[in-house]
Amino acid sequence: MPTALLAEDEPLLLAELRDALADLWPALRIVAETTDGAATLAALRQHAPDVAFLDINMPKASGLDVARNCSATTAIVFLTAYNQHALDAFDIGAVDYLLKPLDRGRLLSTIERLKQRLGSVAGVPVIPAVAAPPVAAPAYLSWIQASVGSLLRVITVDEVIYFQSDAKYTRVVTPQVEALIRMPVKNLAEQLDPQEFIQVSRGAIVNRRRIDAVMRRDGQMEIRLKGRQEVLGVSTGYQGQDAFRQM
Repeated sequence: MPTALLAEDEPLLLAELRDALADLWPALRIVAETTDGAATLAALRQHAPDVAFLDINMPKASGLDVARNCSATTAIVFLTAYNQHALDAFDIGAVDYLLKPLDRGRLLSTIERLKQRLGSVAGVPVIPAVAAPPVAAPAYLSWIQASVGSLLRVITVDEVIYFQSDAKYTRVVTPQVEALIRMPVKNLAEQLDPQEFIQVSRGAIVNRRRIDAVMRRDGQMEIRLKGRQEVLGVSTGYQGQDAFRQM
């Protein structure tokens, strides 16, 4: 059974996180709850949890300071109301970075990432039948820096609904914002996990989880997206992919 520590100095947010984890990851056992950095460090040494959810702005020591003194075996997820610490968080090696107020859909994506890191499926450890030499997994993108007006935002790729070419830039469309990056779609496609994203044309890549339906209309194939009004066309050269062959 995986274990976790929750560090949050706001009681209501702590309770919200506890309840959300109980609903979304019932196999997770909470071994400690703390409200300041010093108590968090002591609890980490005592319990050595598999996961630590750390508020960045805590009294006595920040979540970033705590993470720098945390065991490498503990996966870190940061919680904050601000995104200016995101680069520092990922430099430390955080699994994820959650913005307040807590979004359960976003938290569920984080939980899936944590389960992969902990080598478990739905909270049950995966035991290989035959030992095999370790194979390095491809280093796919997990987050990007994108411009939203004058702001530079850190966006995790699982938030993205689709990427689309836009003149010299690539649009990054999420449920909350639309941003721009300078990386061309062609280069971007090579850095995204093909199990999570599918290229539908020379200028568009779609998050597979965000596809609501694939339709054929007047000989053309189109994708309808969850929670979006726009429809994306699938170019002829991309219709032969496994995801579309049965459509």
